Amino acid sequence: MSSPPASSFKSGSSHADDEKPNGLVTNSPEPMSDDDKDANGIEYEHEDDAQYAYSEGTDGVEDEEDNEGEDEDEEEEEEEEEPALKYERLGDVAHELLQKDSASTLTYSNKRLALGTHAGIVHILDLTGQRIKSVKPHSASIIDICMDETADFIATASLDGQVVIHSLSTTEVYSFDMRRPMRTIALEPNFAKSGSRAFICGGMAGNLVMHEKGWLGHKETLLHSGEGPIWQTRWRGRLIAWANDLGVKIYDTQSQMRIIFIDRPADSPRADLFKCTLHWQDDSTLLIAWADEIKVARIRTRPRTAANPKTNLPPLIVEVTAVFQLDCMIAGIVPHPMTTPLSAMVPQPRPSNVASSPSQPFLTSFLVLAYTPPDTSLLTGNELASSHAEQARKAAERPELRIISRSGEELAADALSITGFERWGCNDYVLVDVPSNQHEAFYVVLSPKDVVVVRPRDWRDHVAWLVERKRYEEALEEIERRQVAGETAAAEGEEGEFVKAARLCPKVCGQDTKRWEDWIFVFVQKHQLQAIIPFVPTESPTLGHLVYEMILAYFLAHDRQTLLNTIRDWPKGIYDISVIIVAVQAELDRAPSSSAMTSTSPDTAILMECLAELYTMNRQPGKALPYFIRLRRPNVFDLIRENNLFTSVQDQVTLLVDFDHELMEKRRKEGAEPEESTVIKLFVDHIHSIPIGRVVQQLESRPYYLYLYLDALFMKDSHLTSDFADKQVTLYAEYAPLRLIDFLRASNYYNLEMAYRICNERDLVPEMVFLLGRMGNNRQALTLIIERLGDVNRAIDFAKEQHDDDLWEDLLRYSESRPTFIRGLLENVGAEIDPIRLIRRIKNGLEIPGLKGALIKILHDFNLQMSLLEGCQTVLNGDCVDLASTLYRGQSSGFSLNGKTSCPICSLPLVQMPQSLILLYLCRHIVHARCASKSDRPLLPNDDSLVTTRPNTSARIALTSMIRARIDQGCPVCHRRGEGERT
Repeated sequence: MSSPPASSFKSGSSHADDEKPNGLVTNSPEPMSDDDKDANGIEYEHEDDAQYAYSEGTDGVEDEEDNEGEDEDEEEEEEEEEPALKYERLGDVAHELLQKDSASTLTYSNKRLALGTHAGIVHILDLTGQRIKSVKPHSASIIDICMDETADFIATASLDGQVVIHSLSTTEVYSFDMRRPMRTIALEPNFAKSGSRAFICGGMAGNLVMHEKGWLGHKETLLHSGEGPIWQTRWRGRLIAWANDLGVKIYDTQSQMRIIFIDRPADSPRADLFKCTLHWQDDSTLLIAWADEIKVARIRTRPRTAANPKTNLPPLIVEVTAVFQLDCMIAGIVPHPMTTPLSAMVPQPRPSNVASSPSQPFLTSFLVLAYTPPDTSLLTGNELASSHAEQARKAAERPELRIISRSGEELAADALSITGFERWGCNDYVLVDVPSNQHEAFYVVLSPKDVVVVRPRDWRDHVAWLVERKRYEEALEEIERRQVAGETAAAEGEEGEFVKAARLCPKVCGQDTKRWEDWIFVFVQKHQLQAIIPFVPTESPTLGHLVYEMILAYFLAHDRQTLLNTIRDWPKGIYDISVIIVAVQAELDRAPSSSAMTSTSPDTAILMECLAELYTMNRQPGKALPYFIRLRRPNVFDLIRENNLFTSVQDQVTLLVDFDHELMEKRRKEGAEPEESTVIKLFVDHIHSIPIGRVVQQLESRPYYLYLYLDALFMKDSHLTSDFADKQVTLYAEYAPLRLIDFLRASNYYNLEMAYRICNERDLVPEMVFLLGRMGNNRQALTLIIERLGDVNRAIDFAKEQHDDDLWEDLLRYSESRPTFIRGLLENVGAEIDPIRLIRRIKNGLEIPGLKGALIKILHDFNLQMSLLEGCQTVLNGDCVDLASTLYRGQSSGFSLNGKTSCPICSLPLVQMPQSLILLYLCRHIVHARCASKSDRPLLPNDDSLVTTRPNTSARIALTSMIRARIDQGCPVCHRRGEGERT
């Protein structure tokens, strides 16, 4: 096995054994100012390159002469080479997903990207950067990730020792605990269609194990062990390649034999600091990039000799066809088409069989993600720099993307402005290629905080590059050449070149409004307006109204869905809305279903949506409302409330009701609980703007909604539906018979005879009983209860409500021959009827089931009543005694009196000299005796024996009786208060 000589790119730096990925030391570049960054935080090396997401690099060749003049420097700037690649960030991934997390690995399959993070999360993204799904299969960093060809199964290997395989479309999940940190995993080809579900994985344990699904679980097959950690493995077709500390090995799954061992150079740096990248270019070509070296291995079938056709040797042999050594470390490698900026500008015929066979590969160069370690040579002899941590703080250099030919020549090199590149090491970067499949092939560069899309540049980028450097003549020549090609293509029925020319208009026209309008009219004359429409500016600059109206007219004629989207997206005021309304209305009038209340075709619906949007933008919500109703917009009721359009819907009650009915049916089918009708609530809440009579008139054809409307009005205020009470009786009997009795009791506006007739037609006996009672026909009502309902309890309740003794007599007379009613009366009668009166009516010999129990109940109730009466009497007696005692104590207790106390009648002091007679009443008022009597007759008797200083008890009683007989009234103070006088 022969190997070609190494490339001329030699390593220019040494690598210590104790270096770590993020601890390499070099002279950090000068930090950029804020003026050199765009709004997204992307840095640029030159102001002229600000339109690109990443700065253009150098070609790796430095001028050895330092004494050249300024003229030569300017000449070199003018001869600046055009970059071969262009860059942009993938959507908002770096800002959103990686804001609080950091990326660790990335893979691509079937138009999907799978991004693994150090938090153990897997994010599934589309090619625009939009997140499709996220799962968290691990608790530590995800080191390797892969997907099958269908992008349905995602396999991950993590530092937590777990290997997990998820299915995105089913619940199929496989999880394995390897008990040691895992470094790599690979799925077998056609994993989703294979029943074995085979995969291989390896890690720090040093074992490469194949897992295959069987009847009793997964079978494990040890492919390799004992030579240090397994750093990476990749499976393509029948071949498996893996890398450990000693080198790279390839295994043939068909012959189950290892076919090659490719060792590492003896002076290679530590394998854990600079990762190995294995990439299968095709089924027979393996690219190996490790540290600063690239090897290309070709696999072919071993030839059989006639002398020894059968041997024990592997059926395949491997030949290392190329070895390159670079002046940098390699963080990733993928194949790249052999194109230069110049060749990309020239139209090339598309090959019909591109890279269809491994023997003639179309990809003939390499795209390498280059990482230059920090230079630690300056600190080797410095005694002050004693710690490795101090060296690790040195900033890393920017990573580069280099295009290297198969002969080892560097074709291009671009320095990438990755966010936080100063902190990242070689193992922090990942390079993934996205092959062409109905889209342009491109590449993805991953760092812990950035996801960058790399695309080859084409002739459009070439023109833009010329314009940026003010080489206008060359740019115009290129545009004219492309326009001629576009005219030729248009003659052949192709329009691609017009689109390419339109893409140049933003560069050529810039902020010049007149130039924009001139170019647009050129496209109109060529009947290619649709080509330039996506690039027409709507602000900064803003063109004339005619341009935008012309574009909208084109959409109206050719693409009405785009017309609707454009109306929604474009700013207000850049065109005359009334002009567009007239044009769209004319198209709607010509539509077959324009006169109908509902749309019958998608085009008609789109036209109505356009008119609704235009009227809304033109501040005419009343005119937009009919279209919103016909289009069944869910927010139509909010629109009515927000814009106070109640008077506008006075004559559209039926449309609103039908729409509300559809919404309620939809919610009911979705399993939601029935809610109150939105349109009914709207009508009820705004009866002043939407008259009740007009709503009722329009809802005659929708009796159920008429019932809902009148019922809601009745619940709000029973007097609101007084004019429609008879109609409500019919509606309640039809749609809510159980609620009819409540309405009959609450309302006084309906016709009793008509209501009775309706209830009789529907055989609503309870309602008929109530109506007969309200009409005064109690006897017939009681007959209905007895004969139709047979409910003795209801009959008793009805008799109690009417307070009519004749009803009780009729009930007793009816019950004489009906044992069931007799027993019911015995069990339920109370104070309204004497039980003896009922018992005496029982005929001798009449057998009454349960009579004994009924009589016992009557006796028990009587005893209970007597016991309650006795208990109440005892309580009342006790209360009377307590109150009498309290009253006696209050009236007989003494109280203090001083010389300043005055009479409440005359306001003179009660104590006088000589002392006059004073009276003390039980109400505790004290007055002069002369003030208590209105007559002139003296209150004191002439008998001196009675009036003594210390009279005995008999004298006191006699004196009190005489004075009481002479007083015309009771306490004069209380008497005056009773008459309302102040005392």
